[in-house]
Amino acid sequence: MDGGGRYLQPMTAYPAGFAVARAASGDRRPASSFKQPSRIRKLFGASSSVRRRSAAPIEQRLPRFLGTGLTLAFFSAVVGYGLWQGGHIDGFIRQHGEPHHALARTVGLGLEQVTISGISQMSENEVLAAAGINGKLSLAFLDVNDLRERLERVPMVKSATVRKLYPNELVITLAEREAHAIWQNNGELFVIAADGTVIDLMQDERYVGLPFVVGEGANARSKDYLALVEAAGPLKQRIRAGTLVAGRRWTLKMDNGMDVRLPEIGATHALARLVKLENEQKILEKDVLAIDLRMADRVVVRLTEEAALARAEALKKKPMRGKGVDT
Repeated sequence: MDGGGRYLQPMTAYPAGFAVARAASGDRRPASSFKQPSRIRKLFGASSSVRRRSAAPIEQRLPRFLGTGLTLAFFSAVVGYGLWQGGHIDGFIRQHGEPHHALARTVGLGLEQVTISGISQMSENEVLAAAGINGKLSLAFLDVNDLRERLERVPMVKSATVRKLYPNELVITLAEREAHAIWQNNGELFVIAADGTVIDLMQDERYVGLPFVVGEGANARSKDYLALVEAAGPLKQRIRAGTLVAGRRWTLKMDNGMDVRLPEIGATHALARLVKLENEQKILEKDVLAIDLRMADRVVVRLTEEAALARAEALKKKPMRGKGVDT
């Protein structure tokens, strides 16, 4: 800088000694042909590129075929709205199924075969109906988790697995609940599983020979009833049903209509007493309506009306002590 505050060398973007080095090397190119230092380009960018971007027309910066795509989308929306308003889409769905399923079927991914295994009490048609499977579906868009959940909501089905085998087969494997007993509640008969789950209404004669339980909550305690039947030993073939009373104790119905009332605690011991009474006195053959075994030290019986009248007459004819014979 001289005394007037002026620089003695030009203020350029090039480092000191750059011009002297050029002259010594014999380089005669204009200074403008040299690239800017990288740190300047990094901060400000090349000026020529900035000018090119700003000068580009807007139509050159839009995606190609944008107008065509928007036009097609507009006309598709208009046509779709018209079909929907005219009810044509509903008619297509009723005839061919959902559009995505119809499209998948056209490319060879339709549902052409369903293999069902593990069923003995249900029919194949019942399984298909429960899963909502029909010929208008395609394998590609089936949700196997949704199908499995639908099948497992069927009371007869304990568990289900569903698999796709491309291009067009669906495999369903079921594990059924087994019919365990018949349950009567509020006048209706149900077929139940071992865990008490209601499988179906009692509408099939093949279940007639199943154990029979009666009363609210008896379905969940059917295993307890079957244990009592086994404890009856030689009398188990004569037991026809068990009624759960107040959710606490059982009353057994015998084949001759007699009721045997068991205690809440010690029911198996009470049945042992019944077996002994039958062996010694043939109590089940007498004119008795009910046998009450709820007290451990006694047996209370309720006679039929005819037996009660006969007993009353016999008591009248029985001699009275100290008063001679009653005439």
